[in-house]
Amino acid sequence: MESLRQRATLVKESLHKSQIITDSMVSILGSFDHRLSALETAMRPTQIKTHSIRSAHDNIDKTLKAADVFLVQFEQTRKAEAKIIRGPQEDLENYIEAVEQLRTNLKFFNSKKSFKGSEVIINHTNNLLAKAITKLEDEFRLLLTNYSKPVEPDRLFDCIPHRRRSSTSGRQSDASKADLESEKQPEPAVYTLPTLIPPRVIPLLHDLAQQMVDAGHQQQLFRLYRDTRAPVVEQSLRKLGVERLSKDDVQKMQWEVLESKIGNWTHFMRIAVKLLLTVEKQICDQIFEGFDTMRTQCFAEVIASSFIMLLSFGEAVAKSKRSSEKLFVTLDMYETMRELHPEMETIFEGKACTELREASMSLTKRLGQTAMETFCDFEELIENDATKTAVLDGTVHPLTSYVINYVKFLFDYQSTLKQIFHEFDPNDPESQLANLTTRIMQALQNNLDGKSKQYKDPALSQLFLMNNIHYIVRSVRRSDAKDMLGEDWVQIHRRVVQQHANQYKRISWAKIAQCLTVQSPNSSGGADSTAGISRNMIKDRFKSFNSQIEELYWRQSQWTVPDSELRESLKLAIIEVLLPAYRSFLKRFGPMLENGKNPTKYIRYTPEQIEEMLNGFFESKSWNDQKR
Repeated sequence: MESLRQRATLVKESLHKSQIITDSMVSILGSFDHRLSALETAMRPTQIKTHSIRSAHDNIDKTLKAADVFLVQFEQTRKAEAKIIRGPQEDLENYIEAVEQLRTNLKFFNSKKSFKGSEVIINHTNNLLAKAITKLEDEFRLLLTNYSKPVEPDRLFDCIPHRRRSSTSGRQSDASKADLESEKQPEPAVYTLPTLIPPRVIPLLHDLAQQMVDAGHQQQLFRLYRDTRAPVVEQSLRKLGVERLSKDDVQKMQWEVLESKIGNWTHFMRIAVKLLLTVEKQICDQIFEGFDTMRTQCFAEVIASSFIMLLSFGEAVAKSKRSSEKLFVTLDMYETMRELHPEMETIFEGKACTELREASMSLTKRLGQTAMETFCDFEELIENDATKTAVLDGTVHPLTSYVINYVKFLFDYQSTLKQIFHEFDPNDPESQLANLTTRIMQALQNNLDGKSKQYKDPALSQLFLMNNIHYIVRSVRRSDAKDMLGEDWVQIHRRVVQQHANQYKRISWAKIAQCLTVQSPNSSGGADSTAGISRNMIKDRFKSFNSQIEELYWRQSQWTVPDSELRESLKLAIIEVLLPAYRSFLKRFGPMLENGKNPTKYIRYTPEQIEEMLNGFFESKSWNDQKR
């Protein structure tokens, strides 16, 4: 216990000492805090001065840097101004760079309007830019004008594929028509675009245009470009031969002149679309690249007047009085417009060219409608043809050959005609074409029937119809019209030819054949077949036969069967009937006269002579030929 008591006393003393030490430390630490506060109070003015000096140093650095930026801008403006004063003639690219630099500087000073001298600098720079843009506009005008000259026709012709060069005027011959057909083969004709503005100049014009647009001078640029290029395009077309013509102008032209002008027009349309307008579009696209609205608007304004002038002739032809000879040239014009349609769709892109696209489509449709109406008129024209042109020898009438050639030529255009029929009535255009062709053929036959009645000799009337229907059938069989009209049509009309041939033979030869037929009173027959027949009767029969064969020879040797095969078959048919009958009659009754006085007065011809006479029929001999 004593020991515990001693230990407790020791702990108590230790705790007391710790408390004394703690109180001493608190006192010391409180003294330090007071001293530090006093030190901080003493240091505060120094800290404030140091911070102010540092801030002032930073402000000086910023001011120097800002001043340096201003000095650079001033220097750049000064250098740009010197280039602007010199003008763009010496170095256009550097001049444009100077303009760009002025714009950059102007933007800088506009953002620093708080700077005391900014207002003066901004006004000065704006004045410089205005002068610069005026000079750039003058330079654009000068460059564009220098390279905007009408294109000579020979230069354009050199750009045309060789096959196309021969079709510069008039209707196409069969050979050139064949050439044109060959052009419809898969390999397209390639046109070489002429270089109107050198490639090195195009980028300069583009940069100048860019500067004018950036300066807000779009309208000045638009007018300048249009007023420079539009007359050049029109003059190029006029040099080529394009002219603005009205319906009345076309109506007054002689057919040969009009035909030639139409042939030229189809050629000019290709040159205009494939060369002039295409290259003009290319130039416009390159100069105004990046300004889509202005690009299409400028192009439309440049070529509008020239293109409408070009279409005016087509419109005048389509609106002029219809006539059958205009059908093929109208189809040529329609084909040309259809051929160029894809290229015109590409060239006349955008809203600005809408009227030009519509004008070209309208002309195509009008030409198609005119062609269809002209074709339909042809049926009525043939039906009502009242020409008094007489073919005295019964040969093929000019109307027949005209209509057949017309129809045959139409079949060179059958795909085009089907296209036209389809545009106005999509229901089976092939049947429509076939039906109209059939009606034209029927109209021709109706007209020929009427013309055949002009002949006083019914035999010649039948021969005329035989010749003409045969010519129609033969021509159809040898052309594409056969496929359209059909084999049944051919066979029916071959029978019609045979019917007219039979009618001719009946009318011409039935009466003379009766002269060679004598019925014996002794009808039971017997050894003497001449019993009961008087010599006078036989004399009359021979005299009648002689006079009739001579009259027939005199008349029908002047007639014509132009087809050699038909002519020979008709002669043979007559010979096979008449000659045996004559031989039999001569053999039977010749002896009755040979023993009498002057038998040659009655028996004038031998069978061989009769055959020779018959072989002289249908050769269109004159009276002098017959006497010889």
